[in-house]
Amino acid sequence: MTSSSRQKESDYLEVFQEVTRLISSIHDPQQVMDLVVQRLPQLMEVDAATIRLFDTGTNSFILGASCGVSDEYLSRATIDSKEVMASLMSGRPATKTNFAQTCTHESCTLVTREGVKSTMSLPIMNKGEVTGILRLLTKVSKEFSETEINFAMSLAEQVGMAICNSRMFQEMQNQVDFLSELRNISQLVNSTLELDDILGTIVDKLPKLLEVKGCTIRLLHPATNRLDLVAASGLSDTYLKRGSINREDSIFRVLKGEPVSIYDATNDPRVNYHDAIREEGIKSILVVPIRNGSEIIGVLRLLTDEHHCFSASEINFAVTMAEESGNAIEKARTYRKITLLFNQIEEHERFLQTILDSLWLQLLVVTPDQRVIMVNRNFLETRKMRETEILGQAYHKITPWRQTKKADCPVNRVFVEQKAITILDFIEAGAGEESTWYERHLTPIFGGDHKVDFVIEAVKDITNQRLLEQEQMARVKLEGVIEMAGTAAHELNSPLFAALGTAQLLRDDLTSVEMIDEMDTIIRNLKVLGDLTRDMAEVTGFEEREYVGDTKIVTLTR
Repeated sequence: MTSSSRQKESDYLEVFQEVTRLISSIHDPQQVMDLVVQRLPQLMEVDAATIRLFDTGTNSFILGASCGVSDEYLSRATIDSKEVMASLMSGRPATKTNFAQTCTHESCTLVTREGVKSTMSLPIMNKGEVTGILRLLTKVSKEFSETEINFAMSLAEQVGMAICNSRMFQEMQNQVDFLSELRNISQLVNSTLELDDILGTIVDKLPKLLEVKGCTIRLLHPATNRLDLVAASGLSDTYLKRGSINREDSIFRVLKGEPVSIYDATNDPRVNYHDAIREEGIKSILVVPIRNGSEIIGVLRLLTDEHHCFSASEINFAVTMAEESGNAIEKARTYRKITLLFNQIEEHERFLQTILDSLWLQLLVVTPDQRVIMVNRNFLETRKMRETEILGQAYHKITPWRQTKKADCPVNRVFVEQKAITILDFIEAGAGEESTWYERHLTPIFGGDHKVDFVIEAVKDITNQRLLEQEQMARVKLEGVIEMAGTAAHELNSPLFAALGTAQLLRDDLTSVEMIDEMDTIIRNLKVLGDLTRDMAEVTGFEEREYVGDTKIVTLTR
């Protein structure tokens, strides 16, 4: 072995030790990748280095870190030829010299524009599986020796182990932090039944905990089954109003219950609106389903402003948090529905009570156990009672109208016979009071089982109506008496006057004193009858007086 070879190996060993020391001193996988691509170009005497990680979601390699190349070159659609990619996937390195001249894939123009001449592509392995690619690039033609390739493979293995170890460390640290935060956030979202407060807590707390740019929550609308944005943080209104995401491939997958991690959001086909994503500065997205039990009710999205490969613990935490939030959201939704229902019921009750209070009838609602559960204002004012004195009381204790035994009570009849009835009731008043007539209408209200749930009793005071009817009857009777008296007087007057005239003529012809006295008596009685017929013709009223038994006699008045 020549002295130059020994020096080369010594240099490689020194580089290997330095890289190993550096990558073992940090535990963030992103920092590991950034460190490797920044230090390797100088140590390996190349112009650029990139690391890409294998994304099982898209079955492709996504950029993890880079140094020495442009964003345009990094965004190319094809990394390398099919032969090179096949070699890497089988765990073998691949090198190319005069890359621009031998390039055959669709992104060759970008390669030429970047000035890349030689490449060394190395698989990053972990437990026998390819987890990424380490690529070293030069802008001058370079033949990579077997020693350089072997050394680079050793470095790639170290990078793979470093990324794996840092991920494991980060996972453990995250598990501890996430368990603590999960408890705190769960307590917050379950401490209220206000939906807006729950949503606000989630979108405010999660971004700070996971160190991401923003968070959005979309819930499925029950009527349209479309996702509606209900809460967001860390994002502009322009981005939030970019349009519907219902047809994104990532949403289809999430609504099937699968979390979706997107590393390169500006180019990933599983999301739409790449221009809006680029303008907002979003690099990576994590989408998880929001569940309530087994039902998916929405989606939660976490968005970063730096490329981020979400770890298993981060995804699990987001999924768990979304499930916990889903339960709280559904409870708040149910509470909101119940509150709205109660408000509607109260509004309907107020509306119904207003209608009932506007009625001139006295109104009561009675239950099957004959207790009063509702009365209107007219009843309270008539009875001079307060509502608290009536509601819940036995029907027979608070109603003034005539009652019989409970079994024969009209309310009980309606519950038994299940049909409406009408009753005319008279209450004879005591000293100093007026008697009262009531017309009572009792109507059954049926429930779903076709049984009477309530009886509504509407009571109308018809005392004035009854008095008016009695007055009308008296007037009719008076008119009949007057008409009869006038007719009788008219019929009696003609024969009476004829008899009086004849009697007076006969008296003048009589010579016997006794006969004259008798005739004077007759004439006097005929004159009395004449006065009576005159009174009958001028009669304006009459008075009834009790006579023998049930007989009554009438005294005429003028």
